[in-house]
Amino acid sequence: MHTAWVSISVRALVAIGAIAAATGAVAQTTAKPPKESSVTVYGGYRFGGTLTEATTDATVDLKNDSSFALAVDIGLDRQTQLQLFYSHQNTALTSGAFSPQVNNIGLTLHNYHIGGNYFFEEVGKGFYVVGGIGATTAKPELSGLNSETFFSGNLGIGWMVPLGRHVGLRFEARGYGILINNNSAMFCSGGCVVSIKGDALYQGEALVGLSIRF
Repeated sequence: MHTAWVSISVRALVAIGAIAAATGAVAQTTAKPPKESSVTVYGGYRFGGTLTEATTDATVDLKNDSSFALAVDIGLDRQTQLQLFYSHQNTALTSGAFSPQVNNIGLTLHNYHIGGNYFFEEVGKGFYVVGGIGATTAKPELSGLNSETFFSGNLGIGWMVPLGRHVGLRFEARGYGILINNNSAMFCSGGCVVSIKGDALYQGEALVGLSIRF
């Protein structure tokens, strides 16, 4: 009788152990990895950006317009990602001081930044801060004019909503700062389109992005 009871107890313990092991294996399979990376495509709207014309003190504005961006985020730990960020805007320079021939000069801005994200909870959901530094290339649409490249950076906040394990939706607000040499001529080829004074150009941007997470 005692031997039979011991045999039954051993079998029960073995069965419980097998169930526990299987449950642990499933949990390990479905558990979130300690690091997460992603690729995000954004659409947005960028606004602001004012300069001062050096010879007349007239205001030179950048037109508000749509933008798009691409980010590659490389997971470092459960809350932090390294970010490679590219953004693009088609805009134009406008000023009452410009002649009709050169007013509304088409301009494309390319931002190339390296930085990171920090999530307050964990990567993939909730609030986060984002930022980066790098360069901005401004390319005029008028043929024959030289492009200009400046040191720049961005800083922003975001909110990420997970849409399943491998997809997420991001909402972001970013600010850009572009450092410009004081009293410098820009977009020259024989002559220069504009001479500006000031140290920096600032823009704001609202973005919505779709992330593929892995």
